Amino acid sequence: MTESQGRLRGTGRVAILVSQYHERLTSRLLDGARATCRDAGLADEQVDVLWVPGAFELGVVAEAVARSGRYACLVALGAVVRGETPHFEFVATEASRALAEVARRHLVPVGFGLLTTDTMEQATARAGGAGGNKGREAAEAALRTADLVRQLQGPDAAP
Repeated sequence: MTESQGRLRGTGRVAILVSQYHERLTSRLLDGARATCRDAGLADEQVDVLWVPGAFELGVVAEAVARSGRYACLVALGAVVRGETPHFEFVATEASRALAEVARRHLVPVGFGLLTTDTMEQATARAGGAGGNKGREAAEAALRTADLVRQLQGPDAAP
């Protein structure tokens, strides 16, 4: 029996997609994701930050990033806070679905840093407050998964 797990290390370029909507929150998620990339040994020049208008647009940009073949993984950061209309459900569901599809279709790890909360207070707590920094966690998941995928592909896999 063998066991493998991904290590927190850079295996190539990283794309961080960040929603401009709720930028006060998403910029804090970005800070966490960048810190994790540095912890993994990546230089700032190996990390590209791509700002998208909102959470719904994360999927189409993730698709373009994955198709480019330039990245070992990507990290998607955004915040969808419940309001008085069903808009929350549509945006959160479709953004999540699109990101999952990109990961499966292209075998490119996607760190899921899309906050889906009932209140702004909950979102603030998860963007570097009492609930930690979900941007940091999403980047760690993407980097560890990219390392594991690389291990599975073998030592001759291209970066």
